[in-house]
Amino acid sequence: MSKEFIAIVVVITGLLVGAFVLTKDKSPGSGESAQAGQVSNHKVGAGNKKVTLTEYGDFECPACKAYYPIVKELKTSYGDDITFEFRHFPLTQIHQNAFLGSRAAEAAGKQGKFFEMHDLLYENQDVWSKGQNPSSTLETFAKQLGLNVDQFKADLANAETAATINADVKEGQALGASSTPTFAINGKKIDKNPQSIEEFTKLIDDEIAKQNPTQ
Repeated sequence: MSKEFIAIVVVITGLLVGAFVLTKDKSPGSGESAQAGQVSNHKVGAGNKKVTLTEYGDFECPACKAYYPIVKELKTSYGDDITFEFRHFPLTQIHQNAFLGSRAAEAAGKQGKFFEMHDLLYENQDVWSKGQNPSSTLETFAKQLGLNVDQFKADLANAETAATINADVKEGQALGASSTPTFAINGKKIDKNPQSIEEFTKLIDDEIAKQNPTQ
């Protein structure tokens, strides 16, 4: 990854970090179901080195979009050495379509395409999040991924989908997350987000060494 790109990430994150802090209102979002649910289970990588990197993210958050290429590179470079998992943390107080974006990813996940939708949402954030009819654009994404669109639409509106997202938010709050993206390694929140691929790599390598002292 170029130094120029890393510099852009640092600038974007620095400018936006204050804007993406979750307010004291801990409600899951206007009009969303607050029923209890199970946390999501979206993972890649076998975790052979006993390390799990977790991201609590918001699909409408520009800072999350800035980190997306870094996280993608980490998933590729570490492969099965670590596990990467994504948890929903939509900041509904400031991002009106964030919960809908999480719904779309969950609905795609029910057809085995969570991370494919995850990638489309970040890569096309300005298209769907700022559009007049996000649902229509999300259905277009579903078609692009070869999903059963009728099932996608049903799962998008399903109360169980909302409950899963709410469970992720609750878990994030319990961990101490208050902004996006928030990262954790083996269940421990990273207090200050790494500002480059090198900083992220050091954190992960240190945890791998800790978990595998004889290797």
